Amino acid sequence: MWYGGRREPPREAAKGPPMARARSLTEFQQAFADEAHCAAFLFERRWPSGFVCPACGGRRAAALKSRAYTYECLDCSRQTSITAGTAMHRSKLPLPTWFWAAHLMATHSNGMSARQLEDQLGVTYKTAWLLAQKLRRSMIDPMREPLEGVVEVDQAEIPFREGDAFFEPGAAGKILVIGAVEVIDRDINQSKPRRKHAKYLDTRSGRIRLAAIKDNSAASIEAFVKANVKAGATLLTDGHASYLGLSGYRHDPRVVGKMAGHVALPWIHRVFALMKRWGLGTYHGLRRKHVDSYLNEFVFRYNRRFYRHVSFETMLGLASHRDPASYWDIAGRTNPRKGEVAVRKTPRRRKTAAGMRQDGAPKTGNPPSIQPLTPAQTLQVDDPGTTGRRRQTLPFCLSPLRFCVISKTCRILGNAAKSPIR
Repeated sequence: MWYGGRREPPREAAKGPPMARARSLTEFQQAFADEAHCAAFLFERRWPSGFVCPACGGRRAAALKSRAYTYECLDCSRQTSITAGTAMHRSKLPLPTWFWAAHLMATHSNGMSARQLEDQLGVTYKTAWLLAQKLRRSMIDPMREPLEGVVEVDQAEIPFREGDAFFEPGAAGKILVIGAVEVIDRDINQSKPRRKHAKYLDTRSGRIRLAAIKDNSAASIEAFVKANVKAGATLLTDGHASYLGLSGYRHDPRVVGKMAGHVALPWIHRVFALMKRWGLGTYHGLRRKHVDSYLNEFVFRYNRRFYRHVSFETMLGLASHRDPASYWDIAGRTNPRKGEVAVRKTPRRRKTAAGMRQDGAPKTGNPPSIQPLTPAQTLQVDDPGTTGRRRQTLPFCLSPLRFCVISKTCRILGNAAKSPIR
C-alpha cells in the first residue's frame, strides 16, 4: 500500500525504509477500485497479525455472509465490522466513496468544501457536508504531543459568517482565536531557547495549535497554554497582562508598542494571515458553530504541509484515538430515537390487513373472516426400529406451526420418507 501510519509529522529525518506515497489519481484508483480492495486495506491496517476480538481478545473468527465485512468471534460471539470505531462507523456509504473523500481532503492543498465534495463524489450536499465533518473530526488525535522548546503565542480576531447570507466583510462578526507555533532553528532543525529579549533570526515555523476563546482573560489564555504547550517551554508573547500569571514556563515577553505585531512575533502572525485567507478562500467565511473543527483542519494541513499524502489513514480514523462522531454529536442535537418521541407533522399511515390506516384512527369496516381449520387428514408414521406393519396415526392440519413440529418429528424418527400423507 501507499500510506504510512504516522499520527504526527516526523521532527527529524526518518530512519528506516522510505515512506511510501500515492502521487497520482490513477494509482489510487487502481489500488482501491472496488469494495473488496478497500475492505482488504482496512482489514490489514486494523489487524496486521490477524483478527483480534475487541471484547475478549480472541483470534478465532468467522466472516458473516449476512453482513458485509463483519466478523464474529468464535469465543464470545461478538460481531465486529472493519469500519467499527473509525470515521466510517455505521455509515451506509460505499467504502470507495469514503476513500475518495479522504484522499481528496488529505491531498488537496487548500482543502475541500462540502460543495466541492458534492460535485466530485456525486452525492447530495447533506451527505457531503456530514462526510466532511466526520473527516475533520478524525484529523486531530486527542493524545498528540504538546508543543515544546520555543513557542510563540498570541491572539487574533477573524471574521465569520452570520446566517445563510453571503459573506460581507462590513457586516461580519468577529471570533477571538488564540494560536501557538514552535520556533525551529534552521541550523540544528530543532527548537533552541536563547537569552531573554534576544532576536530569533534564521528560524522557521514548526507545529501549530489554534483554538477559539471567549475573551482575552487570563483564565482563557492559561487554559489554552496548559493544554497545548509542554511545561518548561519558552513562551514568546506580547506585553499583554494575561500572560504574567502563567507558571511553569519561561516567559520572554516582547513589548510591541507602536511597531507592527509581526515584527516582534513573525511566525504566529504569518499563521494567522494564512488561516484568514484560507477561511475566506475555501469556505467563503467560517461560522461560529463549527469554528473549532475548521481550525483543527487548518492545524492538520499546516503541520503536514510538506507530506500531505501520508495523512490518508488519519483521515479515515484508523490511527486516531477519538471515538467516532454521529450526526447528532456534530449537529449538537439530541437524538429523538433515544428516549424521546419524534414529533411528526402528519400522522404516519400503516399497512394493515384491512388496507392503509392512519395511526390513532378508529378501525373501520369488518376484518376479513378467518375460517378455523379442522384436522381433516392424518399422517401415518412407522415406529422406529421395527419392521412390522403397525402404524401410528397423528392428526394433521394446515397450520404452519403444527406442520413444522410434525415435520421435525418425522425427521427425528427417521421414517418421514416412508410415511406419505394420505
